[in-house]
Amino acid sequence: MALIQIGHLVIGQDGIMSTPAVSCVIRQMKAVGGIILTASHNPGGPNGDFGIKYNISSGGPALEGITNKIFEISKTLQEYQICPELRVDLSKIGKQSFEVDTFKPFTVEIVDSVTAYAEMLRDIFNFAELKELLSGANHISVRLDAMHGVVGPYVKKIVCEELGAPAHSAVNCVPQEDFGGHHPDPNLTYAADLVNTMKGGEYDLGAAFDGDGDRNMVLGKNGFFVNPSDSVAVIAANINTIPYFQKTGVKGLARSMPTSGALDNVAKALQIQLYETPTGWKFFGNLMDAGKLSLCGEESFGTGSDHIREKDGLWAVLAWLSILATRKQSVEEIMKDHWQKFGRNFFTRYDYEEVNSDAANKMIADLETAMFDPSFIGKKLSSGDKTYEVAVSDNFAYTDPVDGSVSKNQGLRIIFSDGSRVIFRLSGTGSAGATIRLYIDSYEKDPKKIYQDPQVMLAPLVDIALTISQLQEKTGRTGPTVIT
Repeated sequence: MALIQIGHLVIGQDGIMSTPAVSCVIRQMKAVGGIILTASHNPGGPNGDFGIKYNISSGGPALEGITNKIFEISKTLQEYQICPELRVDLSKIGKQSFEVDTFKPFTVEIVDSVTAYAEMLRDIFNFAELKELLSGANHISVRLDAMHGVVGPYVKKIVCEELGAPAHSAVNCVPQEDFGGHHPDPNLTYAADLVNTMKGGEYDLGAAFDGDGDRNMVLGKNGFFVNPSDSVAVIAANINTIPYFQKTGVKGLARSMPTSGALDNVAKALQIQLYETPTGWKFFGNLMDAGKLSLCGEESFGTGSDHIREKDGLWAVLAWLSILATRKQSVEEIMKDHWQKFGRNFFTRYDYEEVNSDAANKMIADLETAMFDPSFIGKKLSSGDKTYEVAVSDNFAYTDPVDGSVSKNQGLRIIFSDGSRVIFRLSGTGSAGATIRLYIDSYEKDPKKIYQDPQVMLAPLVDIALTISQLQEKTGRTGPTVIT
């Protein structure tokens, strides 16, 4: 077996780096790859989640072809060696050399990843304009919640120290192993403290970040919620407010399959190629490496661009601040103007967490059997005074336009004749039981209806989805854990 001998490790100061910063440093230092130890957006600590993730030399997550090979090799390993006497001072920036039997010398380099990441952002955004927005004569007020994840020091250094936002603008910025006992997932349920603070009307923009700093949630004044599908669409529609794209141009847009079609509307209007991929940032990375993609997003609070190969929470918030600085409107005004121009995709996601795995798998299998019955196409499904006719019924498969690889079984889709979609997926980033995700997406262009409550507008489709899946009956769950 051929082995690559690694004699140089690069580690973030104090052992902490955000996932976007890891991607940034891999690319800056031209490393062969990187290993991330992370709970992602799941609860951490001794009784929480822990995952090991490998990123390749582009800075992005390894594709399945690589991770499958790693898994196969792992099954043949007979032994491994450790160096218990090797002690590294993770707080001390600089290179430390060690004499190890296999490598002489073996170098461990401790870097300030906040500095490297901030340097990258300076080349992307107009920091002078953002500083005026956050600390000038007519500055806005922001509230950024790091949820005790790794992004706290980045927020403090960049938004407060460099861009001049008051220190109290950033909260929960000290990283903690168990995220302060909270679930570091930036959504309306787990970031409820931020939501309630924003409802007070003191702040113009609020944002929360997950445990490893790659996800984000954006709120406007009085708690106005921007769903992630709309967020990437607004950034796309205002992409020229960001200097980076003025230089590079826009090569393409992409969204994950469950994400609403809001981005599609912008791509069509701007005549830009749009890609629909399975969930997973690695699919975006392949398109970026081929020069086909500039901006992308997932409904699971992930937004990013080709500046790195990971989703990037703080980047997304600075993108929103750039739009506010240029348009001189509130978050809510920008969002409502967007709906007026492009129409609105009403979207919701129901998460049923920690469901019995056997029950979840049986529910999905039974639903797939029903959906694949030839009589299902053309079937009319009703709830209240609404009736929808099934046009497409499948399990989403994706053929990568770059390398031709095929990814199957990426989510059950029911697409109705009016374009509305109901999607079911099993998700597996947590360690306890299964998570069933139900997605509903329905487009509306009537100006009189676009400001309605999504839960009211989508109630008939939710009812239809729960009825045909028998989710409640088969899992014993009377309601979702989280509604987005």
